[in-house]
Amino acid sequence: MAAIDLNSDLGESYGVWKLGDDDAMLDLVTSANVACGFHAGDPPTLRTVCSAAVQKGVAIGAQVSYPDLHGFGRRYLDIDPRELRDAVLYQLGALDAFAQVAGSEVAYVKPHGALYHATIEHEAQAQAVVAAAIEYDPSLAVLGPPGSALLRCAEEAGLEPVVEAFADRAYLRDGRLVPRSDPDALVLEPAEVAARAVRLATEHEVVAVDGSVVKIPVRSLCVHGDSPGAVGLARAVRQALETAGVGVHPFTA
Repeated sequence: MAAIDLNSDLGESYGVWKLGDDDAMLDLVTSANVACGFHAGDPPTLRTVCSAAVQKGVAIGAQVSYPDLHGFGRRYLDIDPRELRDAVLYQLGALDAFAQVAGSEVAYVKPHGALYHATIEHEAQAQAVVAAAIEYDPSLAVLGPPGSALLRCAEEAGLEPVVEAFADRAYLRDGRLVPRSDPDALVLEPAEVAARAVRLATEHEVVAVDGSVVKIPVRSLCVHGDSPGAVGLARAVRQALETAGVGVHPFTA
């Protein structure tokens, strides 16, 4: 029987700025990529999300970012790899403190935004993320895009690489995501997102914007927590997967 993890980017509120419905998403996903304060998230938010995740049996992952709070982590930074390593290590420690207090721990690391895309090919930055993970906890898994320098570096270092795909993002024929600057970057129709999720989970493929079929050996599916109608999309995905007989479980289990 096919099985898949369902993850979402959560904990992205900051101060009086509220983003997404973390509590509702935690009823639907099996892994939570929690912001660590560098692109979003503040201490009370991290505590609240970690506590709720533990209560609902959801795995906790560190969604690490460039130090770019003003740009929501979506701006590329030409940062020294040693500085990036320490920034990632800092974020891991911050989130894990709240995870430990809640009775769990950080189980994996996933880059956010521009850092996620940079580590597809940027060898030095990919190695910096992996180096921080190894220093902090060599049992951490690394969640990232297929064919990326990030996952290759993780595997070479002895960490578990986990391939991710996006149910609610459009793909190019080379397997990359359509840039967010493109009006067609997001897929927001629940039935379409659900169908894409089932196809990814059962056939490991997705149709790109040009009609070509992209193969992705996916183990974890992401539905963004900040997308319009995110809870409805996640609910449609979860229901469609279960109806199709796909087991939905944390990849860290």
